[in-house]
Amino acid sequence: MHPLQLIEQAEVLHTAEAVQAAIHRLGHEITLSLKDTCPVVICVMSGAVVFSGQLLTQLHFSLELDYVHASRYGNDTTGKTLSWKSLPKLDLTGRTVLILDDILDEGITLKAVIEKCIELGASRVLSAVLIEKMLDYAKPATAEFVGLHVPNRYVFGCGLDIYGWWRNLPAIYALT
Repeated sequence: MHPLQLIEQAEVLHTAEAVQAAIHRLGHEITLSLKDTCPVVICVMSGAVVFSGQLLTQLHFSLELDYVHASRYGNDTTGKTLSWKSLPKLDLTGRTVLILDDILDEGITLKAVIEKCIELGASRVLSAVLIEKMLDYAKPATAEFVGLHVPNRYVFGCGLDIYGWWRNLPAIYALT
């Protein structure tokens, strides 16, 4: 299917304004929680790059920035085995870590990233996600900070892709 056909057939779940309001709220909540910790903030590539870039300007405290690249999806619409492409470069020993991810879907990737940060010596690991997908079962990981909720549908925009396309959309869409 052509990228334009996908967007024409998609439904807007959260407008660009709703996304910006959620990011602003998250910035305030995270600042209140972490302002005295000088955390290592870790962006989960590639999906969280849009969310991270916008959220970082809302965090009013000193921090260090790093990233991991772990993926279960590639350019597909279903998750597979987790693939590690890059681990954090900063020393996490004894540090507070804030993981930023685009979506908390089944929780498998977030759980693995949290476990990896603890394995690398982090003393405290928190996570913030732009979107949490509402599922009818318990997930192996939870996020302390959640921007928006979506139903159990395939979503894209704001860093989330569909077949590698549309990460650049300012709103959150779902396939119809």
